[in-house]
Amino acid sequence: MSKELPALVEALYAASHFEQAAFVTLRALLRRAEQALGASGFARQGRLLRGTVHLRPGDAYRRLVALDQEALEGRPLAPAALREEGPQVALLASASSWRAVVAHGCALSIDVGLGTLQPHQEPSLSLSAPRLTVPFPQDSQQRLLSRQATHVCVLPLRGAGGRIDGMVALEASCMAAIGQEFIWREVSTPLQLIVDVAAPFLTGLPSHAEAPPETDEYLPVVGASMASLVGVLRVFARQDETLLLSGPTGAGKSRLARWCHEHSSRQKGPFESLDLMVVPEELQMGELFGWRKGAFTGAVRDNPGFLARSQGGTLFIDEIDKLSLKAQAGLLHLLEERTYRTLGDAANTQRAHVRFIIGTNVDLHEAVRRGTFREDLYYRINVLPVRIPSLDERRDEISAWARHMLARHHAEKNPEGTVRLSPEAALRLERGAWPGNLRQLDNIIRRAYTLALVQQGESRQALELGEAHVQQALSYEEVSQGSLVEAMCQAARAFVMEAQRRGAPLDIDLAESLRGFVLAEAVQQVGREEAFRLVGRESLVKSRNHLKALRQEVKKAEALCAEVGQAPPSSLAQAAAAEERR
Repeated sequence: MSKELPALVEALYAASHFEQAAFVTLRALLRRAEQALGASGFARQGRLLRGTVHLRPGDAYRRLVALDQEALEGRPLAPAALREEGPQVALLASASSWRAVVAHGCALSIDVGLGTLQPHQEPSLSLSAPRLTVPFPQDSQQRLLSRQATHVCVLPLRGAGGRIDGMVALEASCMAAIGQEFIWREVSTPLQLIVDVAAPFLTGLPSHAEAPPETDEYLPVVGASMASLVGVLRVFARQDETLLLSGPTGAGKSRLARWCHEHSSRQKGPFESLDLMVVPEELQMGELFGWRKGAFTGAVRDNPGFLARSQGGTLFIDEIDKLSLKAQAGLLHLLEERTYRTLGDAANTQRAHVRFIIGTNVDLHEAVRRGTFREDLYYRINVLPVRIPSLDERRDEISAWARHMLARHHAEKNPEGTVRLSPEAALRLERGAWPGNLRQLDNIIRRAYTLALVQQGESRQALELGEAHVQQALSYEEVSQGSLVEAMCQAARAFVMEAQRRGAPLDIDLAESLRGFVLAEAVQQVGREEAFRLVGRESLVKSRNHLKALRQEVKKAEALCAEVGQAPPSSLAQAAAAEERR
């Protein structure tokens, strides 16, 4: 080992990106394990299969690389090919292994045939101490056996301060060793030493700098900052395990969920999106499982529910932290058994042939500690976790997203003309802060577009969004917190500017639509019933007339959108969609 480490260190220092360092590390690990296997009593019966590097700091996948033992000897260093081919075989029972590594803080061995897991003893512990044996989940066991893996060694990948930022898994096949001591514990120390030496490179190097993945209508912009993450998502999209997308509001989780569906084997099936923010707690179970007419007060007709509508396809459940504890129990049973019953039809059990993608903008682990989210459900959905970075973390994408949004908005308004974003305007956008992420950027582009139209007048042939338009649009965002009067003045100015742009009267009665926009925004922020309490209409909630009132106000807001030829904002569209399902 003393001779191997200098060569390993030299190769790691020569690595310019994560994939190259991962290849070097896996090659060293597999060769060391091969030596141990050759010197053991299982040399003839056993064989190494593959190694995988899982980089998941903050309990969210960032990168994933695998190397098959068969391809090790003589294979050229080709990180792009590794990422395209390797991860397809790399998805072992990583969620179960990850939890065990984090819980025990050390390397561990899995006897897949027995369905047991053993943490490796730390050097300071007595060798005569009894070994801890932990049951290994059956579903994970079956997945590994289907891949011919009978024995797995998992090694923690530690970052700064000893934090576990990932893991390395080595798989072997040896039927004769099931129930016996395999090579992993004996070779654990040198294997862990290799991982520890490689850890600073694996956690610190950037991803391979290459052309970003191909874009499409569902993901029209992919910058270098997102390229490696999209590569991981492309692999995860092909799996049936639950995918957990976390990240700030407006970062594009719903768009990426749809993209994953379109790149999955279920792409010909339906894609349904259930936003729990706009569903009252008492209706969550019904919206998910469906209901029969008369199942409860207010159920005036059958509702098939989101599960039935997404059969054979994908169901994206967003804002999962808004799910009530009662509904959490129902979802847990659904994910474990893949069966459910429609409300009001308890006699018939239905099977859910659905792939689940879950979205959240909160720390679910913290919600578990607070007691607002079930721990068993958290582990059930935290199988393939991916964190979507904020737009401020993806600055290389800002101008590209702005141009895409501008072109889309212009096509809706004036498909015959041309439009462009000036370099100065793009630079101003790139220098700005985007706490509202893509949603905020889209609003700014729409506002700047309207300002440019007003300034241009009747000509519609060529339109340029300049820095002044962007700056003016951004100034509306800079109203000091609590300055409601100024914000109302800005809304009034926008109303007048729209009337001027049209060259025709804009009925002032349409200004009453503000109530609908306010209610829709409040519903999106705090939920329906709390929204009415927030604006001083708790009496409508008590009399159960708040839903009717919401419908009326939403229709007024939709009327304004139709009059000015603009699509309703997401908050308004979601409130309207929720009412249509009732």
